[in-house]
Amino acid sequence: MDVIVNPTLHLKGNIGALSSKNYTTRYLLVAALAEGTSTVYFPAHSEDSDAMRRCIQDLGATLIEDDEKAVITGFGKHPKDVKELNVGNAGAVLRFLMGIAALCPDVTFVNTYPDSLGKRPHDDLIVALSQLGVEVEHNDGRLPITIRGGHPTGGKIKVSGEVSSQYLSALLFLTPLLEEDSEIEVLGDLKSKVVVGQTLEVLEQAGIVIHAREDYLVFQVPGRQSYEAKTYTVQGDYPGSAAILAAAAVTQSDVIVERLSATSKQGERAIVDVLKLMEVPLTHEDDVVHVQGNGKLKALEFDGDAATDAVLAMVAAAVFAEGTSRFYNVENLRYKECDRITDYLAELRKAGANVEERQAEIIVHGRPEGVEGGVEINAHYDHRVIMALSIVGLRSKQPIRIKDAHHVAKSYPQFFDHMKALGAQVEWVDSL
Repeated sequence: MDVIVNPTLHLKGNIGALSSKNYTTRYLLVAALAEGTSTVYFPAHSEDSDAMRRCIQDLGATLIEDDEKAVITGFGKHPKDVKELNVGNAGAVLRFLMGIAALCPDVTFVNTYPDSLGKRPHDDLIVALSQLGVEVEHNDGRLPITIRGGHPTGGKIKVSGEVSSQYLSALLFLTPLLEEDSEIEVLGDLKSKVVVGQTLEVLEQAGIVIHAREDYLVFQVPGRQSYEAKTYTVQGDYPGSAAILAAAAVTQSDVIVERLSATSKQGERAIVDVLKLMEVPLTHEDDVVHVQGNGKLKALEFDGDAATDAVLAMVAAAVFAEGTSRFYNVENLRYKECDRITDYLAELRKAGANVEERQAEIIVHGRPEGVEGGVEINAHYDHRVIMALSIVGLRSKQPIRIKDAHHVAKSYPQFFDHMKALGAQVEWVDSL
């Protein structure tokens, strides 16, 4: 399905933030790795979190769910001998489970999204797993990937942090279960350190002890640990909410988003600070963000590494700012569902934005008067690109049509319902 975004001058209303996808997938995983029964309150429902649900059940966990909670009885250190796992288009789920699959004798991760996840490399994690005595068969670092493990060993492990922090997180979930103690050394510049902080936060809540050096480049992990069955509550999701807040910022608005903790460890919490720096009128009190936008924004410079999943929404807001904005240290955007620099900027240009790319930077020459629009845009099957392009459509002079916009369900299935509830003029149409 495609979506047509019509120019919309005003947004008004009150919505609750979606539950965090990142925390949901991590809580589901640590619950599966526990022996006993855990409860996860307010888990996210999206294609990514549903992929984790499906895979932990395939690996032997039981899951009973109602509208409020998921109750998981885990498999502990002994996942079921499963031959195939299908993570859909969920990169983080794939990487976390590649680590856990090292406890299985022979499991293949299949390639069901050859034009998206199937193109993404996983070489750095493959190299790290081989240091644990795990045999990995792969297609030049890409899916399909077969893990032949069963008895991985600990010891000294080196993993690159240059492309993704998810490789490190995968090892942090696995190594506490090994018989030997482990030392994990991160090579190069670790991307998205704040997301590693989320992993460590969840592991600590699950009763796991890990000694992390302050710079997150060396980790001492005692072996022979067990995950504890616990009760978890998922917080509101900043990455998805970033698109809603940016949409409010570029329009005449009176928008309230609830369930956004001011003390959250989600790096994308920076969207609030970025919009303030862009002089958007807003308040953030008692976990409620209230935007009273006037459509006027100032340009800024921002280090995007700590807020990777909010950068595209920030860029969309900057399209309408006065002056030139620069988002730097964002090379890891190139290794997502699509190349979120080259591919995204190509579509922004179609809509009339004035943007430039560098290897690790996005430069936006703002057009406060709005952009032309009137085009069909390819979102490259990427949920973050779909949401960000929708923001641009609100301030286009002519409607824009976003191809295959149903892929927004990867992280935020209700996104367009929420936008409509706030007054955005959007409509679903059949793909051409």
